[in-house]
Amino acid sequence: MGELILIRHGETEWSRSGQHTSWTDLPLTDVGERQARALVPLLADRTIGLTLVSPSIRARRTAELAGLPAPRVTPELREWDYGGYEGITTREIRRTRPFWNLWTDGVDPGSDEHPGESPVQIGQRADQVLAGVRSAAEEVPDEEDIALVAHSHFLRVLTARYLGLTPAEGRLFQLATGAVSRLGTEHGRPVVAALNIALPESLQPE
Repeated sequence: MGELILIRHGETEWSRSGQHTSWTDLPLTDVGERQARALVPLLADRTIGLTLVSPSIRARRTAELAGLPAPRVTPELREWDYGGYEGITTREIRRTRPFWNLWTDGVDPGSDEHPGESPVQIGQRADQVLAGVRSAAEEVPDEEDIALVAHSHFLRVLTARYLGLTPAEGRLFQLATGAVSRLGTEHGRPVVAALNIALPESLQPE
């Protein structure tokens, strides 16, 4: 395969307000749809041999508007399970936990269905996805890329693990809504080839 293309979904109401969103299945806003359509020129010079997408509506709609071919729904690409912090902003959490940090502290437990995930668990899931990508690469010609359409925190952890860093070091890689990043190699070693690229709002299609 060529490179691993990481795409964060477009804006939702909760990504705009800063509310933690994992399993809550929100659609894209109008801005989010424009961001997704703006991915088309950003991907125009890439040959995508395989697209893997999170099951969420926001991710699948982003892949559709970006014109990505035959996306394969991949449950492991779902966002970090925020447990008891679903729908809550960092500012609200810090009213009772002033020094709280998702990357090192994890989340409060939620329901039996959504108990929350620790940074270690997210790292393990990212490792599973990367192993799956390596297997899927056998289907893809050497010059073609594999695209992952998913979510901010999960893709940040996946970037860290691709580079051999700890899950907590995903905090170093900012990913905006509707942004593209590329993971590749240089002299046989993993590198970030591009990070957090998006068209300026003034250039985004209506």
